[in-house]
Amino acid sequence: MSADFADVEALLRSALVPVEPSERMTDRLERNLSDITDMAVEELADWELSAMRDPRNWGRPAAAVVVGGAAAGALVLVRVRQQARRRQGDSLDALERGIRQIASDIHRRIDG
Repeated sequence: MSADFADVEALLRSALVPVEPSERMTDRLERNLSDITDMAVEELADWELSAMRDPRNWGRPAAAVVVGGAAAGALVLVRVRQQARRRQGDSLDALERGIRQIASDIHRRIDG
C-alpha cells in the first residue's frame, strides 16, 4: 500500500515541476501591468475633489485605486522575480529594490 503512495507521489512530483515563463512573455506582462498602472494614475490625477461630494462619483476613483494597486503590486512581484533570477541573490533584497523602483516610478508619473 505504501509503495502505491510513493509511486503516486513520484508521479505528481514529476508532473508538477515548475515551468519558467519565456522572457518575451514576462516582458509583455510587465508592459501590460505598467500600462494599467499608468492608466490608474492618470485616472486619479484627473480626479476632482469637488465631485466627490456625491457618492455616485466614487466608483471610478475607487476602481482606479484597487486596479492600480493590484497592477503595481503584481509589477513589483514580476520585477523581483526577474531580478532574483538574474542575480540568484537574496529575494528579500530584490523585493525591497522592486518596491522602491515602483514607488519612484509612481512618484515620477504623478509629478510629471
